Amino acid sequence: MVFSPDHMEAARRFIVSGLVQGVGFRYWALKRAQERELVGYVRNLNDGRVEIVAEGSRESLEAMRDDLQVGSGTSKVGHVEESVLEPSGRYTSFTIER
Repeated sequence: MVFSPDHMEAARRFIVSGLVQGVGFRYWALKRAQERELVGYVRNLNDGRVEIVAEGSRESLEAMRDDLQVGSGTSKVGHVEESVLEPSGRYTSFTIER
């Protein structure tokens, strides 16, 4: 899916800690973000956490935050840190960064 940057009204950075690496969490987050029509990326951090940067509607970002707090069936989320960002308009899809 490719989305127009003009429709991105809000942006968030989520840092998810817990058992979130090596359990398919990034692929689960990718699917959730695409279902919510968000653009941005998800990636593993060197310290065992996962970073998600997402742009889209406020409603979709709130729903994504709720998804992240629950996590996938194979993960165990300990904490979700959320930061408000300005939409950059640079993303046209949601991807997994390596």
